[in-house]
Amino acid sequence: MWRDLAPIGRHNESGGYRRFAWTAADTDCRAWFKDQAESRGLTYELDRNGNQWAWLGDPAAGDAVVTGSHLDSVPDGGAFDGPLGVVSSFAALDELRRRGAEFTRPLALTNFGDEEGARFGLACVGSRLTAGRLTPEQAAQLRDGDGVSLPQAMERAGHDPETIGPDPERLARIGAFVELHVEQGRALDLSGDAVGIASAIWPHGRWRFDFRGEANHAGTTRLVDRRDPMLSYAQTVLAARREAELAGAVATFGKISVEPNGVNAIPSLVRGWLDSRAADQQTLDTVVTAVEKAAREYADAHGIDLETVRESFTPVVEFDHALRDELGRILGTDDQLTVPVLGTGAGHDAGILADSVPTAMLFVRNPTGVSHSPAEHAAENDCLAGVSALADVLEGLACR
Repeated sequence: MWRDLAPIGRHNESGGYRRFAWTAADTDCRAWFKDQAESRGLTYELDRNGNQWAWLGDPAAGDAVVTGSHLDSVPDGGAFDGPLGVVSSFAALDELRRRGAEFTRPLALTNFGDEEGARFGLACVGSRLTAGRLTPEQAAQLRDGDGVSLPQAMERAGHDPETIGPDPERLARIGAFVELHVEQGRALDLSGDAVGIASAIWPHGRWRFDFRGEANHAGTTRLVDRRDPMLSYAQTVLAARREAELAGAVATFGKISVEPNGVNAIPSLVRGWLDSRAADQQTLDTVVTAVEKAAREYADAHGIDLETVRESFTPVVEFDHALRDELGRILGTDDQLTVPVLGTGAGHDAGILADSVPTAMLFVRNPTGVSHSPAEHAAENDCLAGVSALADVLEGLACR
């Protein structure tokens, strides 16, 4: 499975993946998922929001156990973020069939669409729509860098955008959702454990900073006459790092757009996107407020107009304690496996669904802690340990 999936959307020069929502690479990933489902005799289903499902048992019976993740990527992302959870879900089913497990609850494997938000700027679009956390009207306003709207992109890829919206009937079928994911950090590497259980997702969000100045000639305009928004932006980037360090949080300006974007032109507009995350809401608010205050001071000092917009936000997500404890009990019967419980600063579909269904997460060790990069990695033995742990969890939940 890994060999078949690996070439899809891989960029020859960077070695990273460009599997953006509703593109040709995304279509190929979806075809791969469908082939895997049908080759195992599972009932394949594409829901109204473009999420893929593969069912073992009656989907309408209710109280289903669901596992899976996503197949899309960030720009030049790694091979494991998302796909490891999808590949492992099929591998865990194969393992349970080898064990001769008898299912007493329906089982579904899933691929949620547009989890990374790389194309339209909003993460977890597929699960947000399903859970009613994103309305069809809001989704229709999402546009990529070329001005293509989400509905237009869906239609071009062969999916009817008129169907998108909340799907409470589908959520009502789910009794538990367990997402396996490569760890996006080094906690497991430092503890020496192959697999971990998630406790919570830190609150996090994305803020857009628009610095508007005056375009002018880079060679003939005196420094004192310039209204250069790049200066205010650069100072704000440094302020974000400083405030995050002071608060014990993280803050990153990872995306920038410049107009007119000429080497010999002073910019008229610098637009930067801030991603910030913290262990609790108060700390996050402190960091973002301080960054916005600093940005405004820098803008005022350079004669720059500043607008800030919060484009997305996800509050702290505490995974279902009963389900989390059940995962610990199931995996705790293996004397050879210790499974620590840890928090994460990364968002996931499991976090979006947590308000609607009981959710839990398993993490697989990442020896470098690198993620959202071609250097992202997980050793084969750890991946296999993840499959075994997921199989044990699914057996404990769906086969009793």
